[in-house]
Amino acid sequence: MSSETDRGVQIEYGVDEKPPLPKSLLLGLQHIAVMIVPATAVAYIVAGDVGLNPADTAYIVQMVMLFSGIATMIQAYTIGPVGARLPIVMGSSFTFVGASISIGLDYGLAAVFGAILVTGFVVEGLIGWQFKRIKPFFPPLVTGLVVVIIGLYLIPVAMEYAAGGSDAADFGALYHLGLAGLVLGVAVVLNMLTRGVTRLLSVLISIVVGYVAAIALTFGTGLEIVDFSPVGDAALIAFPEPTRFGLEFEPIAIATFAVLFLVSAMETVGDMSGVTAAEGRNPTTKEFRGGLFNDGFLSSIGSIFAAFPITSFSQNVGIVNFTGVMSRHVVGIGGGILALLGLSPIIGAAVTTIPSSVFGGAVLLMAGMVAASGVRLIITNASLDRRNMVIVAVSLGLGLGIATTPEALSGLPSDAELFFGQPVIVTALSALLLNTFVPGPQSPLFDRSEPEQNETASISSDD
Repeated sequence: MSSETDRGVQIEYGVDEKPPLPKSLLLGLQHIAVMIVPATAVAYIVAGDVGLNPADTAYIVQMVMLFSGIATMIQAYTIGPVGARLPIVMGSSFTFVGASISIGLDYGLAAVFGAILVTGFVVEGLIGWQFKRIKPFFPPLVTGLVVVIIGLYLIPVAMEYAAGGSDAADFGALYHLGLAGLVLGVAVVLNMLTRGVTRLLSVLISIVVGYVAAIALTFGTGLEIVDFSPVGDAALIAFPEPTRFGLEFEPIAIATFAVLFLVSAMETVGDMSGVTAAEGRNPTTKEFRGGLFNDGFLSSIGSIFAAFPITSFSQNVGIVNFTGVMSRHVVGIGGGILALLGLSPIIGAAVTTIPSSVFGGAVLLMAGMVAASGVRLIITNASLDRRNMVIVAVSLGLGLGIATTPEALSGLPSDAELFFGQPVIVTALSALLLNTFVPGPQSPLFDRSEPEQNETASISSDD
């Protein structure tokens, strides 16, 4: 049922509402269509750089899809304290790519998966367990800035997809830009000018239109835009193999991934805030705790089967805000679809035949929506006075500066360059430190206003 929240978007289906099954299936497929390529790209990139053979690469991609699907379903429905009961799609994060490659080359993938096994449980599990105590350090001003930088950071990635993919020989070709523009245009027109199912499924329909156009160009012009060869090489069914690459516990690898899981926790806090911003609110402590538990525990369990860390996927935050469909049941169905893809490599291979440029048009729109949801989270929950404007300016200035000019840090030691070269890290830490130590209503140390204290008490009483 459609409703308008006080400070959010128009909600077509609330968190606990169940759209009709056919519509739910299509809405769930829409979520998966947007995230499957960037989610599996992490596995492709790491596997390629550490020199895995095609069979091992395909297996890791399969495990990423399988555990992303399982984590998504648990996020929607929960198992005990694990899961937030929110429409959060889970996937493998680019946050871990650089460290996975460098540690994989120096120590082997066994050290990578051993570090994930330890730090997923310990770091995000501890943060989730104690989140009630540290929650005052993450007010809407801080989480909103994390959401904004995630969206802005994704925009260049989306543009690379729109141009055909960064490693494409025909990068920037007119037909790639045309396909991306077609997908973007169809999604915007359907969402803005139509009602009912076409508006709710605007992203999925636009991807289908772009894919059909890409197939037509492939057969009509002879250009290799759509490549069906991966389908013929894929197996019908494949099952997980525990410790296929082994598990080793190197101290430097564990320390590196511990820091990266802290960043992942910040991203998840930001993504969850971006989703609930559609309702004009921040997540409750219980929702934060369950979501962080899901991140950490499923990442650790997945590492046993050679899956890279699983965390919330920002593009899908944009879908929730773009369509107004907040139903966790839709996302749960999407997670089931993703898990099935992880058990059937041939289906996953068929999905990955969709060109990067087609996904680029959709991801560009979703990245912009993520950033916009972060802006809304800030302006509806924090006054933009001089103090807060300075925090916004410094945090986004540093984050975007690192994103656009990473070579500026080349004089730092390699470990420091890796750490501070992450725009999300720099923005999150800047916002966190400034908001904490500069007196103001949202600071956990100074001048907390009575209404905010009452609100915090009210939220805590719900746990």
